[in-house]
Amino acid sequence: MIVLGLTGSIGMGKSTTADLFRAAGVPVHDADATVHALYTNEAVAPIEAAFPGTTVDGRVDRAALGTRVLGDDAAVKRLEAIVHPLVRAAELRFLAAEQAKGRAVVVLDIPLLFETGGEARVDAVVTVTAPAEVQRARVLARPGMTPEKFGQILARQLPDAEKRRRSHFLVDTARGIDPARAQVEGILRACRGMTGSIAASRLEAAAAS
Repeated sequence: MIVLGLTGSIGMGKSTTADLFRAAGVPVHDADATVHALYTNEAVAPIEAAFPGTTVDGRVDRAALGTRVLGDDAAVKRLEAIVHPLVRAAELRFLAAEQAKGRAVVVLDIPLLFETGGEARVDAVVTVTAPAEVQRARVLARPGMTPEKFGQILARQLPDAEKRRRSHFLVDTARGIDPARAQVEGILRACRGMTGSIAASRLEAAAAS
C-alpha cells in the first residue's frame, strides 16, 4: 500500500485536490476533519484545562480557541501537544483499516505535513501549489479573513517554494479543475510503478510502542 502525504499552504486548493483523489477512488484521511471531530469529544476536556473558557456546551469553540492561540507560539505548542497524538492515533487506525482492505494507494491529508515531520510517515509527498497572487486573492476572499491574520497563518507554514522543493509530486491548481484532475491522475499512474511501502512497518512500530 502506497501512502501519499497531501499538503499545501492555505489557499492553494488542497481540499479540492483531496476531493479529486476521492473521486478517483482513493481513500483520504483528513487531519483537519479529525481535529473537528476531536473538538466535540476526546479533546474537549484537555483543551478546556489548558485554555479555560474555550469550550461551550461540551465542545470546543473554535473561534475562541483560535483567538487565544493565534500569534502565540507557546500556546500553539500546548495545543499541538494535546491534539497531535489524538490525530496520529486516528491516522493509524485509518491506515490499518485500509491496508486490511487491500488498498493500493491511500492519502493522508495533512496541512502542516512538513512542519510536523509528517513526511517521515509517508511514501511520497504531494504538494498543492499556486502563484502567490492567486493564493492571496483566494484567502482574503474568505469571510472574516484579514491581511494580518493571513500573515500570521503564513508565518506558521513552510514557504511554498520549500514545500515544492521537498515534494515528490506537485498539483498546480491555478489553471482550473480539469488540469488539476489530470495531474492527480498522473500521480496515481506513477504510484502503480512504485514498489514497497512503509505502511506495514509503521503499523508494526506503532503496535510495539
